[in-house]
Amino acid sequence: MAYTFQVTVDSTDPHPLADWWADALGWEREPTDEEFVREMIEAGHATEEDTTTHRGTLVWKAGAAIRHPGGTERAPRVLFQFVLEPKAVKNRVHLDVRTGEDDPRVLVDRLVAKGATLLHEGRQGPHRWTTLADPQGNELCVSH
Repeated sequence: MAYTFQVTVDSTDPHPLADWWADALGWEREPTDEEFVREMIEAGHATEEDTTTHRGTLVWKAGAAIRHPGGTERAPRVLFQFVLEPKAVKNRVHLDVRTGEDDPRVLVDRLVAKGATLLHEGRQGPHRWTTLADPQGNELCVSH
């Protein structure tokens, strides 16, 4: 049997990081159903402490997700999950963002302007990539 998966990224502030990645990839943030959140609180299944407000919307504090505009059939969902501790060491897994026909340098420059940090320019034979860190220090690579 084959299984599906989502990618989960630990984050001390998941909602702004989800916004950053949605913009970086051209993906969509999954909407939060405020009415459902309020119903869960009223029913005693959650508390006000389980929520926060992001861009004027009541959301779950525990995390935020993004998805490809073509849905999860096109690419796995990415969940940004709240954790208390900031990132301390190099990621053991990271995302490789492939630009296809677009110039990867244009994306690198845009991401750096939006808070990414340039870490490394890599090359193996004819293959080239740029390693960045997102605003919370998670590594990613950009290539064709």
